[in-house]
Amino acid sequence: MRMIMKTMKKIIIGENIVKSFGEGAEKHNVLDGVSVEINEGEFVSVMGPSGSGKTTLMFSLSGMDSVDGGKVTFDGRELSALRENELADIRRTKMGFVFQQPTLLKNLNILDNIILPSMRDNRKNVATITEKARNLMKKVGIAELEKRDITQVSGGQLQRVGICRALMSEPKVIFGDEPTGSLNSKSAQEIMNILSEINAEGTAVMLVTHDANVAARTERIMFMRDGKIVSEMRLPKLSGTDIDDRIINVRAKMLEIGI
Repeated sequence: MRMIMKTMKKIIIGENIVKSFGEGAEKHNVLDGVSVEINEGEFVSVMGPSGSGKTTLMFSLSGMDSVDGGKVTFDGRELSALRENELADIRRTKMGFVFQQPTLLKNLNILDNIILPSMRDNRKNVATITEKARNLMKKVGIAELEKRDITQVSGGQLQRVGICRALMSEPKVIFGDEPTGSLNSKSAQEIMNILSEINAEGTAVMLVTHDANVAARTERIMFMRDGKIVSEMRLPKLSGTDIDDRIINVRAKMLEIGI
């Protein structure tokens, strides 16, 4: 009996990406010929010291930043060939973003902050959008906070708000830039549990982090230094009982490659 292997679809392909900053003698490549592929449903992290290019790589792969060389293809479309409004549409409908400090409006309550980006294309479906937002809030454990101002909740709760907003469009990829960087260890673990659950449901997740505890929760780690990916590490799906060993292995790898 012949075995049929399921081919994983590549959702992101970056080929020989170059991104430079500065002019003349001050010009330097923050990304120096980086190539990377991310499959649908994959859970990936990027680690490296400050200035290694990890955040710039995430911004380049998501179309938040243009590249100076090479190309980025997202879901079969080359980003550099798209107009800015087309890029904005892809980011709004197929990507979700979770940053270290969620960008929220102080004059809106929690629920309104979550639904605001979705209103652009669905002004006539306010009830549907609101119901979806409430379901997401329930899922991440903040259902009771919908009427609160953003100054009346904790940092961990605000990060859950950011995750809800990122999920409103049912994106194919969630990009996270140090999503636990400003949180205490308990809140950080809770956020990683939520991101792991999102990934288990089929959404690809790419995290930029300096924290071995965060990277150890992912299944592939790309290590960067001086604008290049210098090593990769693959881990099996997290079993729930092997996290301590995973963290030890990640830290050992970091020490081995000097980051």
